[in-house]
Amino acid sequence: MDLERWLADRLAPGFAKVAGGPVDPAVRRSQHADFQSDAALSLARRLGRSPRDIAAEVVAHAELTDVDTTLSGPGFINLTVGDATLGALVSELATDERLGVTAPATVETVVVDYSAPNVAKEMHVGHLRTTVIGDAVVRLLDWLGHRVIRANHLGDWGTPFGMLVEHLRDVGETDGDLDAFYKVARARFEADDAFKERARRRVVALQSGDEDTMRLWRRLVELSKEHFLAVYDRLDTRLTDADFVGESFYNDALGPVVEELDGLGLLRDSDGAACAFPAGFAGRDGEPLPLIVRKSDGGYGYAATDLAAIRHRLLDEKATRLLYVVGLPQRQHLEMVFQVAREAGWLRPPARAEHIGFGSILGTDGKMLRSRAGESIKLADLLAEAVDRAAGLSPDRDIATAVGIGAVKYADLSTDRAKDYIFDWDRMLALSGNTAPYLQYAHARVRSIFAKAGSEPGSRVIIAEPAEHTLAIALLGFAPAIAVVERTLEFHRLAGYLYDLATAFNGFFRDCPVLKAEPEIRASRLALCDLTARTLRHGLGILGITTPDRM
Repeated sequence: MDLERWLADRLAPGFAKVAGGPVDPAVRRSQHADFQSDAALSLARRLGRSPRDIAAEVVAHAELTDVDTTLSGPGFINLTVGDATLGALVSELATDERLGVTAPATVETVVVDYSAPNVAKEMHVGHLRTTVIGDAVVRLLDWLGHRVIRANHLGDWGTPFGMLVEHLRDVGETDGDLDAFYKVARARFEADDAFKERARRRVVALQSGDEDTMRLWRRLVELSKEHFLAVYDRLDTRLTDADFVGESFYNDALGPVVEELDGLGLLRDSDGAACAFPAGFAGRDGEPLPLIVRKSDGGYGYAATDLAAIRHRLLDEKATRLLYVVGLPQRQHLEMVFQVAREAGWLRPPARAEHIGFGSILGTDGKMLRSRAGESIKLADLLAEAVDRAAGLSPDRDIATAVGIGAVKYADLSTDRAKDYIFDWDRMLALSGNTAPYLQYAHARVRSIFAKAGSEPGSRVIIAEPAEHTLAIALLGFAPAIAVVERTLEFHRLAGYLYDLATAFNGFFRDCPVLKAEPEIRASRLALCDLTARTLRHGLGILGITTPDRM
């Protein structure tokens, strides 16, 4: 139930009567009532009348049974839903397993490209946002009923692998520290000319499919996947081994993609390189901006792989929505790839591609988050520290894990993804304020009530107290919040809704005794408690956050 839409539908006849045609009532939440309409103000300019007079006439002709209306300011219409109506709406919601969220009108095939670590390098804090945001996108769209394809675009191909494979051939095995392995290989490459030459020959052997080289390369890939999957498991994401789609997967498609683009007249020579010049992109000098598809030495870069990937996803996997959860610095590159795909005829309606961009994680000093030694923080180390710190809130290791990992995820997802945010342990683990522990504690508080209740929630919700009214309004806001997040993929909006719900519940818990109330009211309040717990659990679940029954 979308109360804003419900109220707008009831105000609409009044506005139509006054305006002589359809008018959007522009109903919004308000601090002065449940909701407020300000449409009379803009209508006044068109009609040349007082907005307050218009508002009064609209109310007189509107269908507002069991809705209290008052006028304020120059012509705002304040709307407070009657308790009887609220009780009936919440009673209906309490029987709905999907909490008022309906299935999509059109089920889409959605490819979500996210995480994308590099082979032979450990995941670091820079992979946190893409992984957490991407996982929330997957959970949301999957729960809504879409067919979701998780695409973990693994960096497993290219010239550095000659160096890495040759080093693995010399040492025989890694000691499990991928970063150290990579650094030693890089140091050898830069200091040892003989090793450098062997590494270059190894690239040729890799590209030609030499079996011994491929065996060593596959070993590096498998070792790296083992590390990545361990991190995904700790982070509680839905990524699995089956979701890895390495750059190597598209290797055989690069030549045909270039040939197709060239045949379509989309490539031009630029200093020996084959480049696309997608419409709408220019450099500082105003000249068309090139997207290098094939380099002057005949090799292929990221653009070729990205074009092969988008072609595969659209034509082979039949996707209608492509979501790239990638940092904001890559926006122009991705938009150029999307435009080339449009010009090639691959990306055409109803299919569309979207860049789900995000900012950076900063330390408390306002600079990029790094270790004390100035290096990137390993993601596995950061998650281990989160659990250790959360152990101060609960000695139970499972609960500490849920709280610690949840705190890290929520700190990210509760921030507008387009902005940078400061990583602050004390703030994200606080039991008050807009944090995961605060929401998890609200859920645990509800479960503690049922542990003592010894009875089930009632089927009829009775709204009589102001705190019950506030909680009912909050509960009815879940479906509209989900609709906004589905459209924008801005998860801070869902986090904000859940925080407001938890705050409303805590006010209800403080002002409205549950277990000591007389039977009918007790059953009603247990129904409100149960619906609150389910909504928090579903909402946090979409964010990938576990809700313990106790804390």
